[in-house]
Amino acid sequence: MQSLPDFDQLMQLAATDPQQFEVLRQRLIEQTIAQASPSMQPRLRAQQSHIDRLISHAKNPLHANILLQQELQRQLQRFNQALQSPSLLQQAKILPLK
Repeated sequence: MQSLPDFDQLMQLAATDPQQFEVLRQRLIEQTIAQASPSMQPRLRAQQSHIDRLISHAKNPLHANILLQQELQRQLQRFNQALQSPSLLQQAKILPLK
Protein backbone atom coordinates (compact mmCIF):
# COMPACT_ATOMS: atom_id res chain seq x y z
CA MET A 1 0.00 0.00 0.00
CA GLN A 2 1.22 3.47 -0.82
CA SER A 3 2.37 5.47 2.18
CA LEU A 4 0.47 8.60 3.05
CA PRO A 5 2.36 11.87 2.59
CA ASP A 6 2.59 14.07 5.66
CA PHE A 7 -0.11 16.65 6.35
CA ASP A 8 1.86 19.61 4.98
CA GLN A 9 2.51 17.79 1.70
CA LEU A 10 -1.16 16.87 1.39
CA MET A 11 -2.22 20.42 2.14
CA GLN A 12 0.16 21.78 -0.48
CA LEU A 13 -1.00 19.22 -3.06
CA ALA A 14 -4.66 20.05 -2.40
CA ALA A 15 -3.93 23.77 -2.81
CA THR A 16 -1.73 23.57 -5.88
CA ASP A 17 -3.10 20.55 -7.75
CA PRO A 18 -6.60 19.56 -6.58
CA GLN A 19 -6.99 17.03 -9.40
CA GLN A 20 -3.84 15.17 -8.41
CA PHE A 21 -4.92 15.32 -4.76
CA GLU A 22 -8.23 13.68 -5.76
CA VAL A 23 -6.40 10.99 -7.74
CA LEU A 24 -4.25 10.22 -4.69
CA ARG A 25 -7.31 10.20 -2.41
CA GLN A 26 -9.19 7.79 -4.66
CA ARG A 27 -6.15 5.50 -5.03
CA LEU A 28 -5.63 5.31 -1.26
CA ILE A 29 -9.33 4.66 -0.67
CA GLU A 30 -9.36 1.88 -3.27
CA GLN A 31 -6.24 0.29 -1.78
CA THR A 32 -7.78 0.36 1.69
CA ILE A 33 -11.07 -1.18 0.54
CA ALA A 34 -9.19 -3.84 -1.45
CA GLN A 35 -7.44 -4.93 1.76
CA ALA A 36 -10.76 -5.58 3.51
CA SER A 37 -12.44 -8.95 3.39
CA PRO A 38 -14.41 -9.57 0.20
CA SER A 39 -17.65 -9.73 2.17
CA MET A 40 -17.06 -6.22 3.60
CA GLN A 41 -15.98 -4.54 0.36
CA PRO A 42 -19.52 -3.82 -0.95
CA ARG A 43 -20.45 -2.14 2.35
CA LEU A 44 -17.26 -0.10 2.34
CA ARG A 45 -17.84 0.98 -1.26
CA ALA A 46 -21.40 2.00 -0.39
CA GLN A 47 -20.17 3.97 2.62
CA GLN A 48 -17.47 5.65 0.52
CA SER A 49 -20.06 6.53 -2.12
CA HIS A 50 -22.15 8.18 0.60
CA ILE A 51 -19.11 10.10 1.85
CA ASP A 52 -18.27 11.23 -1.69
CA ARG A 53 -21.84 12.49 -2.18
CA LEU A 54 -21.62 14.50 1.05
CA ILE A 55 -18.32 16.02 -0.05
CA SER A 56 -19.75 16.88 -3.47
CA HIS A 57 -22.48 18.97 -1.82
CA ALA A 58 -19.98 21.01 0.20
CA LYS A 59 -19.29 24.62 -0.73
CA ASN A 60 -15.69 24.50 0.51
CA PRO A 61 -13.35 22.22 2.52
CA LEU A 62 -14.58 23.55 5.88
CA HIS A 63 -18.18 22.90 4.88
CA ALA A 64 -17.18 19.36 3.80
CA ASN A 65 -15.67 18.73 7.24
CA ILE A 66 -18.81 19.99 8.94
CA LEU A 67 -21.04 17.78 6.78
CA LEU A 68 -18.85 14.74 7.45
CA GLN A 69 -18.77 15.45 11.18
CA GLN A 70 -22.56 15.71 11.26
CA GLU A 71 -22.91 12.42 9.39
CA LEU A 72 -20.48 10.69 11.73
CA GLN A 73 -22.44 12.03 14.70
CA ARG A 74 -25.70 10.66 13.21
CA GLN A 75 -24.13 7.25 12.67
CA LEU A 76 -22.71 7.17 16.18
CA GLN A 77 -26.12 8.06 17.61
CA ARG A 78 -27.74 5.21 15.65
CA PHE A 79 -25.03 2.83 16.80
CA ASN A 80 -25.48 3.92 20.42
CA GLN A 81 -29.24 3.49 20.14
CA ALA A 82 -28.75 -0.03 18.77
CA LEU A 83 -26.41 -0.87 21.65
CA GLN A 84 -28.77 0.57 24.26
CA SER A 85 -31.88 -1.10 22.79
CA PRO A 86 -30.94 -4.33 21.01
CA SER A 87 -34.61 -5.04 20.30
CA LEU A 88 -34.54 -2.09 17.90
CA LEU A 89 -31.98 -3.94 15.78
CA GLN A 90 -34.77 -5.90 14.12
CA GLN A 91 -36.99 -2.85 13.58
CA ALA A 92 -34.20 -0.66 12.22
CA LYS A 93 -32.77 -3.50 10.08
CA ILE A 94 -29.35 -3.00 11.66
CA LEU A 95 -27.24 -6.15 11.55
CA PRO A 96 -26.24 -7.31 15.04
CA LEU A 97 -22.57 -7.46 15.97
CA LYS A 98 -21.11 -10.94 15.99
